[in-house]
Amino acid sequence: MRGGAGGGRRVTIVVHTDGDLDSKQFRIPLRAFVAGKWAAGIVALLVLLFFAFAGPIGWRAIEYYRLRREVARLEAENSRVQQLAAALNRAEANYQELRQILGGRGTTGPAGGTARSGGRTSDPPAAQTMRAVAVRARLPLDEPRYAEGRSLPAHWPLDIKGFVTRGQVRPDTPNEAHPGLDIAVPVGTPVRASGGGSVEAAGTDADYGLFVLLRHPDGYETMYGHASRLLVREGEDVPAGQVIALSGNTGRSTAPHLHFEIRRAGRSLDPLTLVQEGH
Repeated sequence: MRGGAGGGRRVTIVVHTDGDLDSKQFRIPLRAFVAGKWAAGIVALLVLLFFAFAGPIGWRAIEYYRLRREVARLEAENSRVQQLAAALNRAEANYQELRQILGGRGTTGPAGGTARSGGRTSDPPAAQTMRAVAVRARLPLDEPRYAEGRSLPAHWPLDIKGFVTRGQVRPDTPNEAHPGLDIAVPVGTPVRASGGGSVEAAGTDADYGLFVLLRHPDGYETMYGHASRLLVREGEDVPAGQVIALSGNTGRSTAPHLHFEIRRAGRSLDPLTLVQEGH
């Protein structure tokens, strides 16, 4: 509402509250009203410009701090990876040194490193291929090395001595209890039955990998683990000295070796107390 009395043109603003009989009127000079309107418009425009320019800057600041946290996390992970790589290199160097002691070369995966899966070491494809078993002839007058039929486990399961890396618990090493013997030998070494008996089980185990379990007389059993190839089947009768498997690196294993164990009535025995040859 506008009025035009001698004081100049004015704008009248009427404010009426619900329930009241009277209304309040505010008379503002026209110039002041126009100036206020323009000022409000300029303020609104400035607010819009502020959010238009300051908004992207704020988002960039937030992204900057997020990227800094991500970089810190990646640096920590990279440090951990370097530590693991150094530990792996040390283990690989020890493994290669052991293979040199055994007279063979280290097996490698497709990228030149030892093949590993899920924390466990697994054989590369070359280690899974069938290898020829050595045939050794004996003179006609030589006494037979192995007895025929079922017999107690009394023979070393390998044609070579190998390198025993773990053994039965001893008084000087009470914290290193381990059933049986771990004998480091190259992949593909023939594994022979320590005594005559029947194949109680032959297959794959999470810990022993490819294994053969033989049952002998008087409650004796022998276990042969971590093989690369099995040459007998469950239920088969085998005489002492028969090649039943080829050594390997399957199951829970960190380097090629044979796990050789002798049991009686479910109790693991020290193989060196029964086996009197080859070690």
